[in-house]
Amino acid sequence: MALFNKEADRNLKNEAAAKLPAQPQVQPLPVSQAAVPPNPVPAEKPPTPFRPAAETRGSAEGRAYLDSGSKISGKLLFEGATRIDGQVDGEISAKESLIIGESAVVTAQIKANAIIVAGKVSGDITATQRLEIRPSARVIGNLASPVLIVHEGAMFEGHCSMQPEGVREDHRVAVFPKEERLPQIVQKQA
Repeated sequence: MALFNKEADRNLKNEAAAKLPAQPQVQPLPVSQAAVPPNPVPAEKPPTPFRPAAETRGSAEGRAYLDSGSKISGKLLFEGATRIDGQVDGEISAKESLIIGESAVVTAQIKANAIIVAGKVSGDITATQRLEIRPSARVIGNLASPVLIVHEGAMFEGHCSMQPEGVREDHRVAVFPKEERLPQIVQKQA
């Protein structure tokens, strides 16, 4: 014996529908009259496609990038703008700009057109146009650049030369032992 039959089930549904208030008919507005929410949720950007280095020329971030997980030893030569955030031992040469990021630890001789140092560098740095040492930088070595900017808070230990590269000459200083200098001084006084 069934508790409900199909006929009784239909009657219950009709009675329940009759008890509900009547729903007004909603007419959709044309798109031009539809209300736009004040802060629509922006759609996600599509992923940026990979661009070869030739298309990114002139980019402020640089074309070559060594991430903080990178460890490289040897002689590095970069044709374009470069940013280093990893560890490098050896020599670094860049024809354009070079940025040593805050997480970088570099033990190398560095030469580039324009250099910004924000990390740790141990070695001589030569910039042909401009050298900037940011507050987070720790530099131990000699600097050579016609324009030098050292921000407050930066640590620099070494010698600095601000002559243009073509004018700079290597001056050699001869140091004599003390014993050889003393008789010369005594002879001049006598």
